[in-house]
Amino acid sequence: MKKLIAAFAAVAAFSAHAAETLTVAASPVPHAEILEFVKPVLAKEGVDLKVKVFTDYVQPNVQVAEKRLDANFFQHQPYLDEFNKAKGTNLVSVAGVHLEPLGAYSSKYKKLADLPGGANVVIPNDATNGGRALLLLQKAGLIKLKDATNILSTPKDIVENTKDLKIRELEAATLPRVLTQVDLALINTNYALEAKLDPSKDALIIEGSDSPYVNILVARPDNKDSDAIQKLVAALHSPEVKAFILEKYKGAVLPAF
Repeated sequence: MKKLIAAFAAVAAFSAHAAETLTVAASPVPHAEILEFVKPVLAKEGVDLKVKVFTDYVQPNVQVAEKRLDANFFQHQPYLDEFNKAKGTNLVSVAGVHLEPLGAYSSKYKKLADLPGGANVVIPNDATNGGRALLLLQKAGLIKLKDATNILSTPKDIVENTKDLKIRELEAATLPRVLTQVDLALINTNYALEAKLDPSKDALIIEGSDSPYVNILVARPDNKDSDAIQKLVAALHSPEVKAFILEKYKGAVLPAF
């Protein structure tokens, strides 16, 4: 009996000190890399961070909403708002972490002024990033939109297109792959980095640091205040993470805290 009691005590002691598992979905670059960087810090605080990499913008939200994952890190607030509205979910932002300026890239031309009439241009096909791309084209003077501030603008909202640009919408993840087949591609920085593009050097035009599209850590209302998620927030907002972002991404990704 004494041995059995001792065994139960040992199990209880182990359980009390066992790390709490926190599973977070993330885009490969830079989100998963940032999460991997904070793993050791969280381990010391009793949190076993599991990073599950996704290359699309839908399943990370679906799986968090369905409680198959605890949180995700890949999107900005406008995208989350539109996703919640379209899918009937109620995911919430827990913390803003960094900004990935959207850029316009070309493998054929060195500057936007060189774009020919009727140039083929591709933009993301999700509502917020598509609108974001059109706003950037408007800022460059290539088009004019019906509402110059509407982040949900679509190609149908273009009222001036002096170069007669042929604008098509494609899934964001595919844009780097078609770069050599088009004249201009508006690419999210995470996908640009995965394709070995350098946004600070290769983009013909890029958003400024005043962009509202800050990438956020997202969870559910029922777990957003959990101890493990709050420890992750603290780690992501540390001076060490800020230094890591600045050093590793050389301005292509900017800290937002």
